Amino acid sequence: MGSLTTKELQALTAADNGRRLADGHGVFGVVRAGAQDVTVQFSLRYRVAGRVREMRLGTFPKSSLRQIRDARDGARARISSGEDPLEHKRIEKLKKRAEVDAEVQSLETRLARRTFRQRFNEWAASALQKRADKGQEIRRAFEKDVLPVVGDMAMEDVRRSHIMSALDAIIARGANRLANRTLTDLKQFMKWCQAREYVAVDPLLMVLKKDVGGTDGERERTLSDHEISALPKALDAANLPKATKHALMLILATNARVGEVIKARKRDINLELKIWRIPFENAKNGDPHVVFLSDLAVKHMRALIDLSDSEEWLLPAPRRGEQPETHVGLKSITKQVSDRQLVFYERAPHAKRTANTNSLVIGDEKWTPHDLRRTAATLMQSIGVLPAVIDKCMNHREQNRMKRIYQRYPYTAEKRDAWQLLGARLEQLTRQDAPSEHLGRDASTKDRGHAAPTEAIDVAASEQPEAI
Repeated sequence: MGSLTTKELQALTAADNGRRLADGHGVFGVVRAGAQDVTVQFSLRYRVAGRVREMRLGTFPKSSLRQIRDARDGARARISSGEDPLEHKRIEKLKKRAEVDAEVQSLETRLARRTFRQRFNEWAASALQKRADKGQEIRRAFEKDVLPVVGDMAMEDVRRSHIMSALDAIIARGANRLANRTLTDLKQFMKWCQAREYVAVDPLLMVLKKDVGGTDGERERTLSDHEISALPKALDAANLPKATKHALMLILATNARVGEVIKARKRDINLELKIWRIPFENAKNGDPHVVFLSDLAVKHMRALIDLSDSEEWLLPAPRRGEQPETHVGLKSITKQVSDRQLVFYERAPHAKRTANTNSLVIGDEKWTPHDLRRTAATLMQSIGVLPAVIDKCMNHREQNRMKRIYQRYPYTAEKRDAWQLLGARLEQLTRQDAPSEHLGRDASTKDRGHAAPTEAIDVAASEQPEAI
């Protein structure tokens, strides 16, 4: 034990400034008198490798006398084992500084890492810009369900469990098809990131649709002849916007996709020539398409043009302040149809939507706008249009690469005739005085209107330009 006590140290005054105090075992203190307090700086003097060295132990009262003596005992123990405590202290200080530097570097690295949201925005700005809708649909889905879960995480830290929790939330609200579609989009995004080494391993590599929303079943719904004949009355009774009624009938008369009708511009429509051009940016497969309008299609197209108060859009969205004019939402028509068939959906009516919740039920199954496209193709098939022509009318891209490269015939005349046949058959089915026995799904071939419509079409076709 040393000879000094805490009371002795506390009793020191400014008059003791510079005084040297001994505490035994090579420990001494030097009194320093400041403007407001008196301190004692303690050091240990020792010999190592023939040299006398001096090591600071602490300053009283910031360090207690007990802490100063513990530091002395630790230093003397190192001396006894052949170490230099001052050198050890220097090394420890360097280690601590290195640890701090490493933490700073790690923090800087983490801050410099791009988040999932930032990588998604990069993907949206490059790859998604090539899509027809510029990636708007995918962006909406990610912002609603994915980015709130993993958006702020560093891209490298995102694991399968994080993404699956986002997909599970979609499944929990019963949107299994949306969950599968989101999984597909996520896989494309992860593949894009992996190609650029933003992620080392694709966390979704082993995840399949059956692990998420279940295997997608192909929809087979087509409207029967009887349901087609009932469709116009159902549309009239459903309290739909007039534009929606004509848009649905236009889909049925042209095999068009609902998005192609919604995004149609007036400049692409020529009612005099009975032509509607679908530019590549509006087509799902990116291939431009020409639709030859039947008389029935012209009727509904003209009605849509008359109803539109826009110089550009066939189906303009309501004007909102200074926002640029655009078309109605891509889901608007589909929502209007589903809201009027709630008997097939396990949900309550949405607020501020129609009270006609089952006015579009026209069979034992629900139907969608896309089912009208399938119905039109099936109806073409039933009246003798060749499958290759139907595919051309639907703007399907040939899957066989060799055929796609070498078989370039456009089937222009055949397509024109096919749409005329389709329009004539639809007029027959939807005519108010059509005999009910001719509207059954199993109507005989002679009741399918081959002769009269074909004859009328030949006359109409002769008035059309031969080349587009």
